Amino acid sequence: MTALPEVRLWVGEKKLPTGSGGVFDHVNPATGQVQAQIPLAGSAEVADAVEAAAEAFKVWRGMRPDQRRDLLLRLGELIREKQPELTRIAALENGTPVIGGPHYVKLAVNWLTYYAGWADKLQGTVTGSFVQGTDFTYSQPEPYGVIGAIITWNVPLASLCMKVVPALAAGNTVVIKPSELTPFTAEMFARLAEEAGIPAGVITVVPGTADAGQALVAHPKVQKISFTGGPATARKILATCAEHLKPSVMELGGKSANIIFADADLDKASAEAIRMGLSALSGQACILGSRVLVQDSVYDEVVAKLVAAAESLPIGDPSNPGVLFGPVINTAARDRILSLVDEARADGSGRLVTGGNPIRGELAAGSFVEPTIFADVDPGSSLAQNEVFGPVISVSRFSTDEEAVEIANSTDFGLAAYIHSRDVTRVHAVADRLEAGTVYVNGAAVVQPWSPFGGQGESGFGREGGYQGIAEFIRPKTVAIAPLR
Repeated sequence: MTALPEVRLWVGEKKLPTGSGGVFDHVNPATGQVQAQIPLAGSAEVADAVEAAAEAFKVWRGMRPDQRRDLLLRLGELIREKQPELTRIAALENGTPVIGGPHYVKLAVNWLTYYAGWADKLQGTVTGSFVQGTDFTYSQPEPYGVIGAIITWNVPLASLCMKVVPALAAGNTVVIKPSELTPFTAEMFARLAEEAGIPAGVITVVPGTADAGQALVAHPKVQKISFTGGPATARKILATCAEHLKPSVMELGGKSANIIFADADLDKASAEAIRMGLSALSGQACILGSRVLVQDSVYDEVVAKLVAAAESLPIGDPSNPGVLFGPVINTAARDRILSLVDEARADGSGRLVTGGNPIRGELAAGSFVEPTIFADVDPGSSLAQNEVFGPVISVSRFSTDEEAVEIANSTDFGLAAYIHSRDVTRVHAVADRLEAGTVYVNGAAVVQPWSPFGGQGESGFGREGGYQGIAEFIRPKTVAIAPLR
């Protein structure tokens, strides 16, 4: 059995065994058993971490870009080497099945190495004067300084590499506030960063609750915030950012539509709808296509395929290599999800065709929810409009391309959308009209580092991925030089 790393507060050169935020009993989501006590940062430790990061910024910014690049690439190598251990830790930490763990480690390393490569490729511009010989003007990219990164618990390693590494590559230092639910991955990240030779204070890690996050956002030396989480928490963060005139990047929730046209490969489309609707991370990902829209003529056939696929998922302890579907993050999440399912049953939002219950028997002590599908769902219902963040998908029917687009665009979210069709003309036409940050077609890979990722509306603003992802952490300075006469 993998021993979980002992969590510390990383504050500059200090590794503190306790914090003023108290202690959190970390529970294994698969067993319901307390497996560690986590020290939590309070406002005092957060303030010290920011001061350490501000001091380290002087050193980190002054390094040659190729030196920063090489240190980050070394961190990527170490993470890759620790893949088996990180995979096992994730299973214990948030219930990610070990069969999928290597994928998430590889995804994280891909993001890390992509942005490490940007460190020595950022460029400024030289602009001409309208009057010859009057001045010489150039702009140069500069880091902000200290960045506050508030990390999600569902894919913590990937989230770290998506947020922290582009900020570091651009020359910033970062104070990381991981969730108290997933502190072990952040602990490993800090240890490996130290082993890679990244100077103390460049990365500080202060696990904590919302109070620690609030202290981080409000600190005057934190120049920008990058947050992944829900819209309700985002609004609180944005209110504090507005008070301090502080910019931010917000990667928030989603209620993504997965549109299956009659000409699609129905077997593949149905399998993908389950995988990217409720199976991956037990439905706990903002990008998942939790609204499945199916064309009339194949509706009944697809619903039957969805039910068969959901009911055949291997469910169990995520540390078992044969398991594809693990628990949700904790009992509070389980109870919230089941309450939303009960509400949908009661208000007639749709017809429950499979699932809808906690998993009993030998898994009863864990935070397990059956893969759940509602068919014939009213697109305007609460079930179809609001994020469940669990293994629940709604299935609705449509007739025309126009109706599919109208239903897909009918929520307040705009993170992603999915299309399944063999008609390339239709695919481009529908993708153009979908109000989403990213559109995935016929099972295309999701969240790749070289492409911008982000949403609109309730799904947030700003981008992670591509040049846009590192541009979030630089600001241009213009220098105009007049000739001496």
